[in-house]
Amino acid sequence: MSSEQTLWWQSGVVYQIYPRSFMDSNGDGIGDLTGVTEKLDYLNWLGIDAIWLSPFYPSPLADFGYDVSDYVNVHPHYGDLAAFDQLVKEANNRDIKIIIDLVPNHTSDEHVWFQESRSSKTNPKRDWYVWRDPQPNGDPPNNWLSYFGGRAWEMDQETGQYYLHLFHKKQPDLNWRNPEVKQAMYDVMNFWLKRGVHGFRIDVIPALIKDEHLRDNPLNPDWKEGDPYSLQHFSHYSEDQPEIHDITKEMRQITDQYPERVLIGETYMPNPRLVKYYGENLDGLHLPFNFGLLSFSELAAEKVKHMVDEYEAALPEGAWPNWVLGNHDTKRIASRIGVARAKIAQMLLLTLRGTPTCYYGDELGMTNITLSTELTRDPAAVGSPEHGRDPARTPMQWNSQPNAGFSPPNVTTWLPVAPNYQQQNVEVEQQDPATLLNLVHTLIELRRTKAALNRGSYRSLDNVPTDCYVYLREFEGQKFLIALNFSAQEQQLILPELEKGHLLLSTEAKPTGTVDLAKLTLAGAEGVIIELG
Repeated sequence: MSSEQTLWWQSGVVYQIYPRSFMDSNGDGIGDLTGVTEKLDYLNWLGIDAIWLSPFYPSPLADFGYDVSDYVNVHPHYGDLAAFDQLVKEANNRDIKIIIDLVPNHTSDEHVWFQESRSSKTNPKRDWYVWRDPQPNGDPPNNWLSYFGGRAWEMDQETGQYYLHLFHKKQPDLNWRNPEVKQAMYDVMNFWLKRGVHGFRIDVIPALIKDEHLRDNPLNPDWKEGDPYSLQHFSHYSEDQPEIHDITKEMRQITDQYPERVLIGETYMPNPRLVKYYGENLDGLHLPFNFGLLSFSELAAEKVKHMVDEYEAALPEGAWPNWVLGNHDTKRIASRIGVARAKIAQMLLLTLRGTPTCYYGDELGMTNITLSTELTRDPAAVGSPEHGRDPARTPMQWNSQPNAGFSPPNVTTWLPVAPNYQQQNVEVEQQDPATLLNLVHTLIELRRTKAALNRGSYRSLDNVPTDCYVYLREFEGQKFLIALNFSAQEQQLILPELEKGHLLLSTEAKPTGTVDLAKLTLAGAEGVIIELG
């Protein structure tokens, strides 16, 4: 791929912001859009190219914004449309793109569409949602389970039918087999595209279309106590139906009416199913999310290499890869593997081929916190406290002041600030060249200025120590070696065919200079980038 053909979402870095937790501009303990605008200079310094905003729409907040009651407005907690427009304007001034969450699978039960739908069986919007009669014995229509625990069906006493909700009971699923539903959501997409957004991250996109006959999902024989409740069955009929690819193609046709927009999909699935979301002719999603690295804590170097190579081999010709290290639904990377190893994780993320997505605060080494039941907000934690997502959604740590500079010191924040905020925050880490933050800043700068790192080819190397993962990135004469030692012990790499190279960056803050690749020594948990030639 030549530089002329490379688009911003291919060469750039995406940074996910959970608006409720990024910056509180008005002192109410909740982050907001104006707070994001106030911190754009930090993001510009960090070097990111696009912000992905988690939902900020009006919502009863049963699932903190993923239960949308109005798709074309802003929740008062986060500001208003004028604040959103100002964010887009200021971001554009810094050449930062705005990507927003689209939540098309379900609405809030307080959305006017559902209020009309549930009012009677003859209402014109009745078929906008999935309604079914109970079985003869009164049971729900099938065995589908909610991701938040319990059955995925809720009885509506007024009309005597069940409605489907794959998530919270206050999140009824839309019926995407109804053309009016599709058109309504496509109108939402156009509303925001005209307002200047540069793309969408589409929530749970495989779930939009369900099996036409609503057949029972097969049992999962590997499920055991402690696993998420919803995984007791395979989601064979409740998601990833063939018709979904017609919908992604239609979404792409809308997006393509605007220059250089991007469609990203939340797609937790194996590679053979995942790659189908690119579309038969690469006319589906630009970036079906690849979540392989989210299980990073359990992976040895050899397994990481296998995972990357397998994914690269599965990609259709011309499809662009992507990688995600953390997000609002998973344990933070520094809590999964430790702050020291988080450095090589960030080097991996920012040097693999494809678009990287960073989660706010991971550049600082922010960690999960332990929450009491009283302070838990996540509805998913009600049935399975161990799977609660609040611990990874705590306020961003800006400085060493009380509340970490997120809110004024005397304010109670919506979730507690992590106790390590005095050492791990933007202000402190920016001053120390050896911190994770400055490593990420340097990695992003290298990635931006070295074409081989942002658009070059990828090839892994064999015949290296079991605990090391080594690969090459090449583009038009540029050639880089990335070597990562996943173990705590020193490792020696013997690469005589590569002779000498120039060390550009080490996670150990070593001085740059010439290195002998016939005998390259890596410290425990060290990663290096070496320029060859």
